[in-house]
Amino acid sequence: MSTNLRIDGPRLVSRLEALSKIGATPEGGCRRLALSDEDKEGRDWLVGQIQALGLDVKVDSIGNIVGILKGQQAGPAVVLGSHIDTVGTGGRFDGALGVIAGVEVLAALRDAGLTPKRDMAVIAFTNEEGARFHPDMLGSYVWAGGMSVEAAHAEVDSEGVGLGAELDRIGYHGPEQPGFLKAHAYLELHIEQGPVLEGEGGGLGAVTGIQAITWLELTLKGRPSHAGTTPMAYRKDPGLAAARINIFANELTKTIPGQLANSGVIRVEPGNVNVVPERVVMSLDLRNPKDAPLAEAEAALRKFCVELSARDGIEIGFRDLARFPATPFAEELIAGVEASATELGLPIRRMISGAGHDAQMMSRLCPTAMVFIPSIGGLSHNPAEFSTDEDMVKGANVLLSAAWRVANA
Repeated sequence: MSTNLRIDGPRLVSRLEALSKIGATPEGGCRRLALSDEDKEGRDWLVGQIQALGLDVKVDSIGNIVGILKGQQAGPAVVLGSHIDTVGTGGRFDGALGVIAGVEVLAALRDAGLTPKRDMAVIAFTNEEGARFHPDMLGSYVWAGGMSVEAAHAEVDSEGVGLGAELDRIGYHGPEQPGFLKAHAYLELHIEQGPVLEGEGGGLGAVTGIQAITWLELTLKGRPSHAGTTPMAYRKDPGLAAARINIFANELTKTIPGQLANSGVIRVEPGNVNVVPERVVMSLDLRNPKDAPLAEAEAALRKFCVELSARDGIEIGFRDLARFPATPFAEELIAGVEASATELGLPIRRMISGAGHDAQMMSRLCPTAMVFIPSIGGLSHNPAEFSTDEDMVKGANVLLSAAWRVANA
């Protein structure tokens, strides 16, 4: 790469600020749930930014947005990307930085009058967060062939609204087939979303892979009764059972190395102060850097639920929401990210990602790697999520260098 080729830092920051105003919340964060009106506005803005560079923009039937910079020769493209949808109480950087940085890489090449040997592209994937439709990383999952378009269109949100209907409503049910652009390699810039980089003195992360993830939904059915007149020994309380399951999942993290657990959704019905619940629906998010320990944790949890059901008279049903194995990234791309950082005089360390990313799905199709920048305070999925302008520009320059290296290899 030309030693003088750099991202336009102020323009990158300005673009990110412009996108962050779409769906902005009073707390300083963003709420752009997938396929919502705010997501449509963000998509329209993004398409305009890509078209302003004179690039082709295509949309596939799951709503993934693709901007393409033609190279000197035909063939698979070097793809950059992430997502612009957020969780309900999201920040300004998660996902959006990766898409904007991808746009800026292509803009920097345009500004310098450079044409890569291979095609290059930026993709904004649909519904990465899984906050509205399951599973998470849905757009890239469909792109990679893990889920059919028809099955994805049939997904519904908590209000019963269908994904396919929402794509039609906001005008992003595109004509292209997911995966229409063949990928030679995939690179993604992202905030770390955790405290490691900042806690160890800053610098960047060359991501070696993504840990295994299992999302489960448990439905617990008991017997509704009066909270004042039903003695404790006579109750069949799914609320109490849900609490015990949550505690058991937490205890597993103390005995299984690397294990993580979380229950982010607990819905109690009928939801009255003086009524023992009839039904509880709860989520469980289980993660581990390795597949075998995660399977061990899930097996132990299911066994506990069988025993709990028999003892307390609670009916417990399981439903898979998402299930992704541990994903190692490509050594040659990881090394390329490290080399790019070193050439730019930037400290970098290898690390695994605790969160799922679109790169996880793209690794099914092509060599893949990621670049992490520090998250201040380790915060993410939080309106206070923050990364410095300096770190964003550093990460984007590493992305530019690594992408240019691969596109001209």
